[in-house]
Amino acid sequence: MALPFLPGNSSNKYLGKERFHKSQHFDYSNGVPMLVGSEKPGIGGELLVGQKIKPKYTVYPKGQGRGLPSWVAFDKQALCFEAYFQEAVPEARDETYRITKDYYFYLFYNIFHFNLNQQMVLYSRMFTVTNCDSFTRNFLTKLGVRLNEPVHIPDDPYSNLREEKSMKPLRPYERHDTLKQFLEHDRKVLRFYCFWDDTDSVFGDLRELILHYFLADDTIEILEVISPNSGRDTLPKFLQRSKLPKHASIRIKQPGEITDRTVLNVFASPTKGKRYILDSLKTGAVHEDFYKDYDLTVGGEVNVWGRRVIITDCDDFTKEYYRSKYGIEDLAPVQYKAPEAPKPPSLVPPYNGFGSEEDSLSSCQGLLPKPPQKDFHKFMEKDRCGLNSNILNFRAKMVTTDPVDTERLFIISFYLCDDSISVFERPQRNSGVIGGKFLERGRVKKPGQELFKSELSEYFTAQDLYVGATLCLNSKDFQLLDADEYTLKYMEQHAEEFPKSNVGIVLSKLRSIPEEKQSEIRKFLLFSDPSNTGFIPYESFRGLLLGLDCGLSEHEVLVLGRQFSVREDPEADMGLMLAVAQDILRKKQFEELPDLTRAFSYRDQHKTGRLSTKEARAICKSFQLPLPETLLGGLLSK
Repeated sequence: MALPFLPGNSSNKYLGKERFHKSQHFDYSNGVPMLVGSEKPGIGGELLVGQKIKPKYTVYPKGQGRGLPSWVAFDKQALCFEAYFQEAVPEARDETYRITKDYYFYLFYNIFHFNLNQQMVLYSRMFTVTNCDSFTRNFLTKLGVRLNEPVHIPDDPYSNLREEKSMKPLRPYERHDTLKQFLEHDRKVLRFYCFWDDTDSVFGDLRELILHYFLADDTIEILEVISPNSGRDTLPKFLQRSKLPKHASIRIKQPGEITDRTVLNVFASPTKGKRYILDSLKTGAVHEDFYKDYDLTVGGEVNVWGRRVIITDCDDFTKEYYRSKYGIEDLAPVQYKAPEAPKPPSLVPPYNGFGSEEDSLSSCQGLLPKPPQKDFHKFMEKDRCGLNSNILNFRAKMVTTDPVDTERLFIISFYLCDDSISVFERPQRNSGVIGGKFLERGRVKKPGQELFKSELSEYFTAQDLYVGATLCLNSKDFQLLDADEYTLKYMEQHAEEFPKSNVGIVLSKLRSIPEEKQSEIRKFLLFSDPSNTGFIPYESFRGLLLGLDCGLSEHEVLVLGRQFSVREDPEADMGLMLAVAQDILRKKQFEELPDLTRAFSYRDQHKTGRLSTKEARAICKSFQLPLPETLLGGLLSK
């Protein structure tokens, strides 16, 4: 008996239910309200009327590894089946149908309809699956698909007909694969220098040529070297790039006359059509030899369409090619013409006294005179750079019998950037001579040279200046007495440029002393060093070497003394260091001295008035004391 549908008489379907959420079914898209949740469930996740549960798992087996989606996991993987379908051919006379084989199935579709020895319709064509590969078989077996036994594909009449006839190409040409040669030897060219003797013809002469052999395709091109004022027009090429036959024929072959295969007979049949019978023995083939790389040798001949060309030389790449490939080492050039006569020297008129000698010489070298060029590289290398002045300074005196001039002292400066010399006189009180500039900076000629001559004059160089040398500057003789520390160090560091400062050369002169004098030297050294300390005064050492009469100059003795002397570093001046530090702090406006003092007092907990060097340096660094590292280290060490 049915109860009326009244409150209290019907069952409550929400009884015992805990979830009453609603899904969002409506939303705005581009300002238009629309239904967006047609596949979402109803209240509490219950399906609406007509909704079906969407499966959460695929029919494909889940592989081992990361859980990737199927379209990623099965990307570029396909199942391969062997199948065929029969296609009718009503237009052909020799066949009625054809068999088409093989197709692939990609893993974006369902595969349960695929099995061996089954038929299916695809695009209105009946396909019969006959077999599959091992990957497909294993894949379907994991899915639980039981495969049928494979079957054979029936024969295709059209394919059988082609195999019976064993069709050959109808063209009487064969293809020669030259791609490998092109890829290996592209842009590699052998260059030969040769000539063609055309003196037998009217107005003929010796023609110089350049032969290029292209290894990529065994072709040859020849260029002609047109010398200036030869009266010949400049042509682009003597021979266009092509294969050069060894034996040039009188008549040029027509296109198609030279073939690799010859047609022996041509006939037509009303039932079988046209047939070409080719000569497999190549009875009528024309063989023509072309020049190869092994035919070209230095001293050999090349027949260039009846012209006898002699190869005389080749470039370095060609020599290396023949040496590595054929083992040919003797590729000496062939002399085919007399050496050119040396050009007579151009006579230069003597210097006329106007301007400099270099300027007068440049006016004789062309119609448009150019100013003489200076050595720019030497100027950039030897010019002043920071503390490196590249100036050699020597102290000198005037060589004269005048008692007033003998007391005058000069500073001779040699500038390495342009080989110029300047002389400055040091002023002396109560000498009666005003000091200052004695010689303006400029290049100075060596004495004893003729003024009006065709050759350029010689000037003093840096090698002419050394301690003990005598220079004649503008008719005044100067003797170099000493040099500053920078000059001596520079000459010792560049001993290959200054032989007087080369210790090896000086020692070689001492080794040439006879044995008798060497024994005297040992006795003198023992006498000069009675305490056996291993040291003697420099004046005794200088007098010994200058008295040996072995050709040593004052500068060479000075170099030896500097080489074997013991130098003691001077004691640091504490007062000077403090003065420099205070001056730097005043210029940098360092105003944190009270705080720095309190920091030192705080770190000195035992009130000893002393801290370690490490602690003092750390405090100075924390206050960013603006002193150089060397100056700060020197102060802390004291």
